[in-house]
Amino acid sequence: MRHRVAHRKLGRTTPHRKALLRNLATALFERERIRTTLAKAKEVRPFAEKLITLARREDNRLHARRLAARDIHDPQVVKKLFDSIGARFATRPGGYTRILRLGPRRGDGAEMAFIELVGFEYKPDGKDEKAARGPAAKKEKEAPAAEAKPKKKAAARASGEKKPAAKAKKKATKKSD
Repeated sequence: MRHRVAHRKLGRTTPHRKALLRNLATALFERERIRTTLAKAKEVRPFAEKLITLARREDNRLHARRLAARDIHDPQVVKKLFDSIGARFATRPGGYTRILRLGPRRGDGAEMAFIELVGFEYKPDGKDEKAARGPAAKKEKEAPAAEAKPKKKAAARASGEKKPAAKAKKKATKKSD
C-alpha cells in the first residue's frame, strides 16, 4: 500500500530523480515553457513553485538566492529567476505554473504536456514577424513581384521569341553535339 507516499518515482533512483527535477526546473525558468510527459510536469510543478516563492522573498535575499542556487546550477538562470520571474509574481499568492495536456506521444503513447509559467504568451517562430507587418505589407511585396514577371514575358513576346533565350541556347548546344 502507498499510504502517505508523496511523490512519483518516475522510474529513477533518488539522485537521478532529483537531477531530473533540477534540470526540468532550470529549463522551465530559462525558456518559460517546456514540453515533457504529464507525470514529469506534475512532479516538477511544486518543485518550481517553491523556487519561485524563494525568489519572491523581500527579506534575506542573499540566503534565498543561495538556497535556489543549490537546485539551479546555472547562474544566469538564477539571476533571471530572482530579477524578472520573482518580480513578475510578487503580488500573486501562488499558482505560478500551468500544465497544458497535449495527448499521447506517437512513439510510446506516453501522455505529453506543456508546463509553462503563468503569463507566458506563446509566439511561434516567424509568426510574430508576419503579424507585425500585417496584410498591407504583404500586398506591397506581392505587387513588385507580380509586375516583374509580366514585363519579362512581354519583352519576349515583343521580340518574337517563344522560349526564353537561356532555354534556346541549351537546345542549340545539345543539337550541335
